[in-house]
Amino acid sequence: HCLLRPADVQPRFERFEVIGTFNPAAVEFDDGVVILVRVAERPTESREGYVALPYWNWQRGGVASDWRRNDEIEPIDPRMVRIKSSGQIRLTFLSWLLVAFSRDGFTIDSFGEEAFLPANRYEAFGVEDPRLTRIDNRFYFTYVAVSEQGVATSLASTADFKSFERHGIIFCPENKDVVLFPEKIDSQYVALHRPSMQAHFSSPEIWIARSPDLCHWGGHRRLLGAEVAWATVKIGGGTPPIRTDRGWLSLFHGHARSDAGGVGQYAAGALLLDLDRPERVIGFSPQPVMAAEEEFERSGFLPDIVFPTGLVRREDHLLVYYGAADTATGVAQYSLSDLSGSVTPT
Repeated sequence: HCLLRPADVQPRFERFEVIGTFNPAAVEFDDGVVILVRVAERPTESREGYVALPYWNWQRGGVASDWRRNDEIEPIDPRMVRIKSSGQIRLTFLSWLLVAFSRDGFTIDSFGEEAFLPANRYEAFGVEDPRLTRIDNRFYFTYVAVSEQGVATSLASTADFKSFERHGIIFCPENKDVVLFPEKIDSQYVALHRPSMQAHFSSPEIWIARSPDLCHWGGHRRLLGAEVAWATVKIGGGTPPIRTDRGWLSLFHGHARSDAGGVGQYAAGALLLDLDRPERVIGFSPQPVMAAEEEFERSGFLPDIVFPTGLVRREDHLLVYYGAADTATGVAQYSLSDLSGSVTPT
């Protein structure tokens, strides 16, 4: 079910257009669901022979664009270009986070008054892909901070989704897909994260870490990687885990390269971790449980992508919130038994 499309959201910035409303965080809130949606915008102005590369001017507090001649840049895919002289990669859009409320979980009733906008030098190229977790009486969300310093993961929190407190970078570049467990284990907070494997010693992997305070992380251990045969290019945490009788249940994403070229397919599988020792993998889906099937998942800014980022439990059913084709937000319903039953023990 398509929950939100770019046409449903007004641009935040003058002379920009919304090209993506995707990769949503989601959590139960006020007898309904609150969703933090990544909104991607790009400039509508065009100049012949030039490309606009938007950024957040953190010193002045506003959006701006660098204009580069076409012969100065090398397109990589619709999302990014490489500047030939420096090798630096730049995005063709800028992202921020929109608050949305849903009573039934399947329709958007209203948008929040306060947006979560880029705010500092580490967020100059946007804030992306939030993951929401309720811990005690506060809502914490990780998000990706993108800048010329790289791709880092930062932490923020809120009590009411009307004001936000930033807690800074918790995983330095290059690291993303960080999801927090909703309770302490052995008096410590726990997170899954995904280090970049650009040195190519390793295939892509999900790691697990612990923290005394949500800000300082250590005890890093490898969790899952090459044993998931269908995730050949990338693998990463998807939804913050939920407690079940069988273990911590989460969805993760896997990326497989297409034989036809292009970015390739993103699909999702289920993962079960031991309740007392989450470093121990009970099992995972040997094949994807979610793949691009619907038209809004198969065509968009980047085709053939389902990217789960939120999991809300409704008794014996689960609502999975996900990004579709790097363009729209979708929601799918699964029975708890079906999703946990897709896991093959390791």
